[in-house]
Amino acid sequence: MTGAVDVLVGVVILIGLVGVVVPVLPGLVLVLAALLIWAIEQGDAVGWVVLGVGAALFAVGQVVKYVLPGRRLKDAGVPWWTTLAGVALGVVGFFVVPVVGLLLGFVLGVYLAELARLGSHAAAWPSTRQALKAVGWSIVIELATGLLMATTWAVGLIVR
Repeated sequence: MTGAVDVLVGVVILIGLVGVVVPVLPGLVLVLAALLIWAIEQGDAVGWVVLGVGAALFAVGQVVKYVLPGRRLKDAGVPWWTTLAGVALGVVGFFVVPVVGLLLGFVLGVYLAELARLGSHAAAWPSTRQALKAVGWSIVIELATGLLMATTWAVGLIVR
């Protein structure tokens, strides 16, 4: 049954990686869940080490995914409440517009908050552009994390 579990875990990891780029599914959570299932099925040191390394990568990736883009926004002069407005509208967008609503809502929230604060499109646009870059960096960081987790699993397959 190990071969079938390996294939199933590989498919779930692939779906999780797609979920990072197309935010419909909780991408990294699926990858981590697949590693957990694989570790339980293996029941040996290799399985648990793969899960441990994968969980550590997951945790570091989650922190970096928010800290690095947030720091870039702060360095660009975007106030924290503007970022908060982006997050709030992103949550609303997640439920209103399937697939891309979270990203669109975040960027729109930043734009509207900066427009209210600065009073013109020309003044609000640079902050909005920084928000778009932050979203891009967040996706890149999460995808890199997922790929590292998948690589950890692939190494575990080879080692066992």
